[in-house]
Order: sequence, then C-alpha cells, then structure tokens
Amino acid sequence: MLKQGLSSEDIPALRVEYGLNVIPAPPLPGVILLFARQFLSPFIYILLLAAIVSFLLGQTASGVFIVIVLLLNAVIGTIQEFSAQKAAAALRNMVKGKARVIRDGAAQMIDIEFLLPGDLVLLASGDKVPADLMLSHSQNLSIDESMLTGESIAVNKNADAVIPEDTPMADRINAAFAGTIVNTGRGQGIVQSIGLNTEIGRIAKDVNKERESEPPLMIRIRRFTYQVAGGIMLAIVALILLMFWDGTYALEAMLLMAIGLAVSTIPEGLPAALTVALAIGMRRMARHNVIIRKLVAVEALGSCTFICSDKTGTLTVNEMTIRRIVLPDGKTYEISGEGVAPGGEVSSEHSLEPAKLLCTAGVLANEAHLDYAGKEWSSEGDIVDVAFLVLAKKLGISVTALREDNPCKALIPYESERAFSGSLNHAAGKTRLYIKGSPEKMMQMCSQMLTENGPVPIDIDLLTSQFESLATQGYRLLSLGMRTVADDSQAEEVLHDVTFLGIVAMIDPLRPEAYEAVKRCRSGGIEVAMITGDHPATAKAISVDLGLCDQNDTVVSGPMLSEMTAKGAGAARELILSARVFARIEPQQKEHIVTTLRESGHFVAVTGDGVNDAPAMRSANAGIAMGKRGTDVARESADLIITDDNFASIVDGIEEGRIVYNNIRKVIALLVATGFSAILLFFLAVLAGLPMPLSAVQLLWLNLVANGLQDVALAFEPKEGGELDKQPRAPNEPIFERRIIEHVLLTGAVMGGLAFLVFWTLHQMNTEIDAARNLTLMLMVLFGNFHALNSRSETRSLFQIRFFANPFLILAVPLAQLIHIGAMYTPGLSDVLALQPITLTQWGILLGVACSLVVVEELHKFWHRQKQ
Repeated sequence: MLKQGLSSEDIPALRVEYGLNVIPAPPLPGVILLFARQFLSPFIYILLLAAIVSFLLGQTASGVFIVIVLLLNAVIGTIQEFSAQKAAAALRNMVKGKARVIRDGAAQMIDIEFLLPGDLVLLASGDKVPADLMLSHSQNLSIDESMLTGESIAVNKNADAVIPEDTPMADRINAAFAGTIVNTGRGQGIVQSIGLNTEIGRIAKDVNKERESEPPLMIRIRRFTYQVAGGIMLAIVALILLMFWDGTYALEAMLLMAIGLAVSTIPEGLPAALTVALAIGMRRMARHNVIIRKLVAVEALGSCTFICSDKTGTLTVNEMTIRRIVLPDGKTYEISGEGVAPGGEVSSEHSLEPAKLLCTAGVLANEAHLDYAGKEWSSEGDIVDVAFLVLAKKLGISVTALREDNPCKALIPYESERAFSGSLNHAAGKTRLYIKGSPEKMMQMCSQMLTENGPVPIDIDLLTSQFESLATQGYRLLSLGMRTVADDSQAEEVLHDVTFLGIVAMIDPLRPEAYEAVKRCRSGGIEVAMITGDHPATAKAISVDLGLCDQNDTVVSGPMLSEMTAKGAGAARELILSARVFARIEPQQKEHIVTTLRESGHFVAVTGDGVNDAPAMRSANAGIAMGKRGTDVARESADLIITDDNFASIVDGIEEGRIVYNNIRKVIALLVATGFSAILLFFLAVLAGLPMPLSAVQLLWLNLVANGLQDVALAFEPKEGGELDKQPRAPNEPIFERRIIEHVLLTGAVMGGLAFLVFWTLHQMNTEIDAARNLTLMLMVLFGNFHALNSRSETRSLFQIRFFANPFLILAVPLAQLIHIGAMYTPGLSDVLALQPITLTQWGILLGVACSLVVVEELHKFWHRQKQ
C-alpha cells in the first residue's frame, strides 16, 4: 500500500464515504434579512405603534415623519452589518492547488480537493501540505507550522518517531498538517484526514460558528435601549392614567399626548450620531495604523479589560536573533539588535577573534542568503542560518569574501535524526570541517575545546552547566566546532575529534516598543497575557523580560490545561484566571482561555497573526490581527487590523476607543436629557390641565433637525486628555450610570421646568395655542444650543475648553438656530410644523431664559470638581 498508493478501484467508494478535501463556506445573511433585523428593537416597536396610531387618528404628517425615521435607521443599520465574512474562504484558499500522489503505483498530479484518506502524498521543499498526513518517510524534512502553532522555528520531522496519540500538535514530529509549508527536504505521507476533519478544518468550524461574544458597545447600547424603552412605556402609562384621573381629556387627546411623549423621549438621532462617532474614530485610528473591519469595533478596544497577545510576530519580531556567545573558558559576548537587519553590535571586554572564528563556522556550515533589497534587508533560507549571517555583519565579516576564500567541497545537510549540519571547506592549503548542531550532539563528536590557551580536553560537566544556565533563560542553543582534516577526507568519515568552539544563544526578540506598550496598558488598568505555541521556557523568558510575570510564576502549558480541564471546569477556570503566560497552547485551548476570561466578566481583546489565532479572535470581544505577517484567516476573523504589526499601535487604538466611547456618552446624555425635559413638560402640562404643549411633528423636528445637527457634531469632539490614565470601565457598567443620571435629572428638570413656566405663562395670557407652542419650541431649540455646548465635557467648564477645538459643533449650533428660524419663513414647512415668525424681543427674552441652563450646568460641574 505504501509503495502502490490507492488503486483506481478504491477511489469511488472512498469518495462516497469522505467527500471532497474542501472547507465549505458558511452561509451569509442576505441584505433583506439584515434589513429586517434592524426592526428588532424596543425603540422601533414603540415608534411603529406611534406611527400606526398617528395614521388612524388622521395625523398623516406625524405618521410620515415617524416612518421616515424608521427607514433611515434601518438603512444605516443594514449598511453597518453588511460586511464581508471571508474567513472560511481564506481557509479554503490555503488548501487549493495540486498535490503529487502515488496511485496505482505511479506518481501523478491531482487537484488537492480530490485527495482521499489513504492517498500516498509526496512532499518537497516549498510545497504546501495538502491534508493531514502521517509521515512514512522523511529526509532532511522541516515544515513551517507557525500559522498553526505560533512556533517560530520550522519543525524537523522524523517519520520513524513513535509519538503518543495525546501529544500536542506542535510536538507531533511524525505528522504533517494541511496548510503548512515544507521548508527543507523531502518526505512521503499517508493522508489521515481531509477537509473539515483536518486540524485547519477544525479551526474552520470554530471560525464559522456564530460569534458568541458581542462588541462592548453593542452590549451597553442594547442594555441602554431596554432601559429607556421601559422608562418610556412607564411614562406613557403614567401620563394616560394621570389624564384619566384629571377627567377633562378626550380619548383622542390622550392618544395624541401619548404619541407626542413617545416621539419626544425616543432618541431618534442616536443611530446617526453613533455611526458618525464610530466613523470618526475609525478615521482617527487609521492614522495610528489601526484599520477597522467592523464599525462597532472602534470603541471595543477602549472597553477591553484584558488583552490576550500572541507571542510570535506580535510581541516579538518573528526573526531568530543571536543574543549571546559563550566560549568554553567562560568568555561571553553580548549582541544587540533584532531580526535580519544587521544593526547592532557585539560587546565584550575580550578579543573578538574567538567570536569571529565561531561565527565563521556558522557562516560556512550554512545555506542561507541575506541581501539588501530596496529599503530593507531580505533573507532566504532557514532562520537559524540567517541569524549567523546577521551576526557576521555585526562582527564586520564579509560573508561573500569568506565564502569565496573558503570554497565548499562537501555539504552535510541538516537532518532531524542527526541534529547537526556541516561543511568541508578548503582554504590556504588546508581542508577544515565546520559543524554546528545541538549541544548534546556536539559534545558527542568533540574531544577537545578551544580556550585562550589553545585546545584542551573537553570538560563535559563545565559545558553542561553552561547549557543548562542558558536554557533556563529561554534561549535556543546551538554549539559549533571545527577540525582540520586531510584533503581527500569524506565528510561522513571525520565527524569525530572535533574542537568545540562555543555556544550561541538565540531568541526571537521582543519588539522594542512592546515594553512601553505593555506599561501603558497596565497604567490604563488593562491586563495583558501571552498565549503562544512556543516552549514554556522561551515563553517565560520573554514574559519576565516584558514584565508580564515574575521568575517564580508558573507558565501554564497545553498539557497542564488539558489535565485541569479533565478535572472539571472549575479547576481549569482557576488555573486560567491566575496565569498570565500560556505556552504550548493549541487553537481550541486558546479559544477556551478567551471564553473563560470573557465569562469571568472581562471584555477581552485577542491579538494574533496565524490561523491558530482565528478561533480565539472570533470568541473575543475584539479580535486584532497583524497586517503584515498575518494570515488571511487571521485578518478576516479580526475586528481590527494593525497594519504595522506594532503592538504599540494597539495602545493608541485603546486611547482612541476610549475617546469614542466618551463622545457617545456625551451624545446619549444630551439626547436623554432632552427627552426627560419633554416628559417633565408633558406631565406638568397635564397636572396643570393644559393642552399638549408641543405636537408630535414639532417634537420630531426638534429631535431630528434642530437638535440632530448638534448631536452629530458633538461626536467630533477631540480628546480631553488623560484617557489612558484612567481605569477601564467595569464590564457591567451601563451607559446610563450615576453621572449621566445626575446630568439628565438636573438639566432635564431645568429645561422642562422652565419650558412649562413659559407655556403656562403664555396660556395665562390667553395666547393662541399654536403661538404658545411656537414660542415654547423656540425655547427648546435654544436650550438645545446651550446644552450641546456644555456637553463637550462632563467635568470641565465650558470656558476652559478650547472654543474652536471642535469647529463642527461651533458651526452646528448657530446653523441649527438658523434652520429653525428659516423654517418659520418657509411656506409649506411652516404650515406642517405650525410655526410662525417671532419678534427679536421675544427671541431675546427666550435667549435669556435659556442662558440659565449654562449657569446651572457650570455650578454642577464645579461641585463635582470640588468633590473630587
């Protein structure tokens, strides 16, 4: 079977049993369905009822206005939700193409989608693995699995290895997984799983599930919607009961009063203002290299209390860097700089010549290339080999000259079974063997070690202590050696009596800006945890350096989490909540961690760049993908994309998210206070036995046109400063909290109370009802003007804010006044709204009354500042 592969006779039955090697696309909701969803809101139900009653009572203008508001709201919502969901498509693209298989004993190329379990697949360098395979043969085979596991280093495969079934994916060296890339060597494998049954397919299932979490803003807005809707219904019932108790109101008058109250209290301008606030935040975030894929995610970062960050390519540069050289006699060299850019230097109090000799061995036993292309350095080959080329640049060694002066006679390629590579090079009449490999393997081949006094017998105990000391610090270790041999020597004959040159300690280094970014997160009350598929020792070293944990803290590994999960949900939850570093974590476990944090009350953001991050990003309140190194799946699963792969950009996004939320709070406070003033105005009018103080059409005009411009303009308010010096909002904190309630009750009482006094006075003066309503509406418009200006800050005085910092609001206030005055002189519109021109004296008196609102709000802010 292994040599012949599947036979043509087997294929039809297998095709019926297993189907195609594809990942099906999730169904997408249509535009009609999205449009229909927009009407599933308590606000909408109340307005629909108000529209129906308006038409039944012959109030056509009011009914038409309400219907227009409903349709506008639905269109805006549909546009927001109609975003392309391409995660499954991106996953499918990762397994498209051709595969080389053996069928009926002959090699052939077939479409990947036609692969079946039992197929014998041939792999070569550069191939994308087409399905999950159990390797039957491997030769110098290494596979880049970073998109599945987050592991920086390509995994060396060994078909002969015997691996327990419960071994974590990152350690299954006898298997290859769909979507991963063959880095070096060749291999053969039997297909074990195809389509949704592969590791990448299981991730696809998770990505395609309906998202369990919601953006924080949507949670708060929904809660606010139900609170306000409940309040409106109670107010309407109370108003009707009050009119029944009065006994002087006809049924039609009571229904019109109820409609007017509903229209006046529902914040019709909220959808437009919310959309504008989010769009402004999206544009501002783009300036900080944060691209928003879903509009409501703009505010999500500002609400997050916990960030789960991937290590590879997010906190680190995803490029192996040699950080330290340790010679057998204890001499140490520290190397600065990160990644493939040769910037940095080698520092030591000792001569650099021994370090250069060691580096020479690493450069000659090497198949990689490093070139300067355009504005940045580019590399090709194994990232460990590239790290030696970068080290050579830092030591002032010309790689080109070194290779020309030491031509290679024979190359010993790296194989995982041997754990070393080398080369025979001829120079200056001598042939030398240069070799590099794992410390354990090198000690077996070496009989002496190089010191400042020349070669001496190897000291195994000394070298072992050096290895162990570096390993506990999270470094990846490689040892190097050399030997002079006869010119006619064969490489395989001289792998003994080698001179041990020293050790290099490598690490995928932290991004320089990651330190400050994590510090700023902490100062803003946001917890940060690292979740990686890398080795626990490496993860801990990075985390200690970054300040995520202490040296004595425990790193939670994948097997450890599986063990706790088997004991029960409570044990796993306790382990997750107590840890800040997770290593050897598989995709489903990462999703489990995120879900646990979210269920524990955190608003969770997840960063990542690989396929392994996609399920967790879908489960989080905010998924953040890296734009440069991120896979298509990660980007399409994310709510936000960091275009420069800079963790620090996330912090800028957090600040902008908090600014957006603050502006949304200001808009909501403005709208609700206006609604409360109308409620108070209506109740006082009923208690005084007065007719309806404003008609439903006038109230819609007030909310959508006169005040609507100012609501939207307030969303442009810039930052006040100190947003990142404050703790994040509690996840269960509603939008409608104590500060806003205070503001609504105070300003609403002033506006509603004074508006009633004006209306009552006009009624006492026997003013015609339309004229009284006309003046009362003008007063409410003026109140809205002053209220919008004072809403620019919840604590700072209006006179302390830079006046033109928000030019849109400064223009919107007089424009709203002019539009209302213009409506008084516009035939048709003035008839519908029952408006008529007023005298300058009347306007001046109303202006003076409205100014009292500024005095009250300034005193309230002053009291709060003194209290703090």
